[in-house]
Amino acid sequence: MSHHKRLPILTTLALAATLAGCSGEKQAAPAAAPVVRDVKVQVIQPVTVPDWGATVGTVRAIQSSQLSSQIVASIVAIPVTAGMRVRRGQVLVALDGAQAHAAVQQASAAANASQQQIAAADADYVLASSTLQRYQALYERKSVSPHELDQVQAQEKAAAARRAMSRATQAQAEAALAQARTAEGYTRIRAPFDGVVTGKYADVGTLATPGTTLVSVEDTRRFRLEVSVDESQIAGVTLDDSVPVQLDAFGNETMNGKVVQIVPAADPASRSFTVKVELPADARLRSGLFGRAQFTKGQRQAILVPRTAVIERGQLQGVYVVAPDQVASLRYVTLGNAAGAQIEVLSGLQAGDRVVLEPGTRELDGRRIEARP
Repeated sequence: MSHHKRLPILTTLALAATLAGCSGEKQAAPAAAPVVRDVKVQVIQPVTVPDWGATVGTVRAIQSSQLSSQIVASIVAIPVTAGMRVRRGQVLVALDGAQAHAAVQQASAAANASQQQIAAADADYVLASSTLQRYQALYERKSVSPHELDQVQAQEKAAAARRAMSRATQAQAEAALAQARTAEGYTRIRAPFDGVVTGKYADVGTLATPGTTLVSVEDTRRFRLEVSVDESQIAGVTLDDSVPVQLDAFGNETMNGKVVQIVPAADPASRSFTVKVELPADARLRSGLFGRAQFTKGQRQAILVPRTAVIERGQLQGVYVVAPDQVASLRYVTLGNAAGAQIEVLSGLQAGDRVVLEPGTRELDGRRIEARP
């Protein structure tokens, strides 16, 4: 019995001796963080930037035209299709011109007849005028009677009246001919400027009537973004302002537009004004694209970092922040609009944070940073 009671005591002593031996050993120091030298670091401070307000709108061609007929006539040809590039003066729609051509021929014949009448009336007047001069000379020599002179004077006046009437008839005939030729010109609907056919709305055999659009054309060389600006912001918009513009079809790309027109009347329903922003030439522009223009509303405080400080991690963006112990860590941030070589950080950074400006492809997370002097 006494033997069994001593066993636990011996086991306890052995365990105590083992623990005592372990406690006397030196603990291993944790590994020091790797050091990265010659790194440029900047303390982040808020800066004053313009406070932009975004407005949405639609891209439209500066010059566009909806073409319709000026007369009632059947369509005999439409030699264009949507998307076709056309030149100024090119025929887009041909109408039946038989009646118009006949009217031109009739008016031309009347104009020719009036010209002949003028020639005859001029000849009669010249003869009557010379006869009157001769009779006046004879009358002064008492060779003709006053009655005979009166008859010759009446004949001269009648010839002058016929000549004036023939000239009036000629003016009317020429006006009728010009009108007939104009009507004949209406049978050919032509492109008003160089551009692209954006729509074809009729077919051969259709009866064209005034006011019904047959073809639409737009100039694809110049476009503008038409946006609605709230009345609270319109005071800050002036002509010739340079305006940042982003189009959804172009991703995050920003182009500089110019305010070319401010429609003075506000929409009574939305209390907004239409502002037209001319866009720079770009072959990718098309009518109907959705876009945004930004107008300044004043100033605000923002945190900006250089674009070179931003690290891409898949769909996320981050920057390396250096802690007080000089160890860098990757901090994910939410970015806003770009401003030249810098970009705004909406969240993830605050004033006083120290950020690595040019990390490049180096892995700095968990590294001790020795900043460049």
